[in-house]
Amino acid sequence: MTAPVAAVFDPALPWQKARSVALRPEPFGALVYHFGNRKLSFLKSKMLVAVVTSLAEHPSAEATLVACGVPETQRSSYLKALADLARSQMIELRSAS
Repeated sequence: MTAPVAAVFDPALPWQKARSVALRPEPFGALVYHFGNRKLSFLKSKMLVAVVTSLAEHPSAEATLVACGVPETQRSSYLKALADLARSQMIELRSAS
């Protein structure tokens, strides 16, 4: 059995927190644990936690950043963080339907 391949992150596509991922709020942000690959990640800001938890409510990652009030000057940093989360399979593409 081969491991699933992480999707290439495209901020114009619809994303969601991966179904096999648990998010535990912490004072600094959150711990994110993937039950499939057993990876642990840290979300180091409450704004990033809000972005990740609301990805499924918006048509794209870009739209999520706007809806969550991420300042335009910080969006590139958030997109890099989301790309890292996609690479580690913490977030996944969802169907556009």
